Amino acid sequence: MTSKPKDWVFTDPRLQQMKQDYAAYTAEDFNVWKILFDRQIVNLPKAASIAYLEGIKEVNFTADKIADFEDVNKRLAESTGWAIQVVPGLIDDDLFFGLMNNRRFCSSTWLRKMEQLDYLEEPDMFHDAFAHMPMLTNQPYVDFLENLSGLALKHIENKWAVEVLSRIYWFTIEFGLIRENGELKIYGAGILSSAGETKYSLSDEPAHYEYDVRKIMNTPYWKDKFQDKYFIIESYEQLYQSLPEIEAVLEEMVAEEAK
Repeated sequence: MTSKPKDWVFTDPRLQQMKQDYAAYTAEDFNVWKILFDRQIVNLPKAASIAYLEGIKEVNFTADKIADFEDVNKRLAESTGWAIQVVPGLIDDDLFFGLMNNRRFCSSTWLRKMEQLDYLEEPDMFHDAFAHMPMLTNQPYVDFLENLSGLALKHIENKWAVEVLSRIYWFTIEFGLIRENGELKIYGAGILSSAGETKYSLSDEPAHYEYDVRKIMNTPYWKDKFQDKYFIIESYEQLYQSLPEIEAVLEEMVAEEAK
């Protein structure tokens, strides 16, 4: 894996012909998007990070229009240089991290059905777009994402190491909290796309911890229910600046696991 050129993902056959067919969205799709958007957007002015609230304006998401990746890509190109890459759903780790190491965020294009409004086994396009894409306008955040993915690629043949690194991704990009002006706010996409977890994550019910690389890398996470613990950063620069520590702790843990 490490012998591949950095941009190998752009010729990967798994991505050929993958694009968003905007004309294929049905009236139900637009209705689902609108219901989900309207239901969650009212919770976010007081709950979401400033970076997210600024980002959703920058990518120009509205309730009445499903996210158009062509337009999103133009806007991201002007802000952070990132772009959206359509993928067929859940993909292998090498392609997932390879794309992000090349500043391409993976997204599906399918939307859940009306009867699936409250639960999905895997993320749909509403989660990928509404929850993730606004944060791609924040430079320290995407720099962290790019370099964390590069670190994952260095260890891509070691599934245990990738699992340990996935805990960093999970407790930051998906379920991270940030302290802004003395208050807890949300930047994790897994929370931002869930009205229920938005309220729960900021309540007194779950445990809240300061951002701690070693603790996170030793903490398993839940995929099928609300998290019972969340980690709080002080800034997105803190995330980016923690990368050397993440690499050092990973190397230490890999060496210990190999004994």
